[in-house]
Amino acid sequence: MDPFKGQGGIQMLLTAEQEAQHIVSSARNLRTHRLKQAKDEAEKEAAQYRTHMEEEYQKSISETTGSSGSNVKRLEEETEAKIKTLKKSTSKVTTEVVDMLLKYVTNIKT
Repeated sequence: MDPFKGQGGIQMLLTAEQEAQHIVSSARNLRTHRLKQAKDEAEKEAAQYRTHMEEEYQKSISETTGSSGSNVKRLEEETEAKIKTLKKSTSKVTTEVVDMLLKYVTNIKT
């Protein structure tokens, strides 16, 4: 056997191993880069979605608050109308009730 032929085979194997390590290293770097890029894109999409949902939430709150404000106003008006009605009806019967109470209080049963 030729001693240089054995040396050449070892050298070829070392070179092939170095190339394989370089290929594996490049693949790892590329995979890491792709994962980082995917993570960044996912964070960006999540932030956009979060912003969109926050805007929708604020919009629904403003709509709800606006309608509840009109409901409060309507309820206050109805309450005031009922109070006025009750005051009118009590003012009409107040004298009758006072007279009736005085009659029973001052009337002595024997």
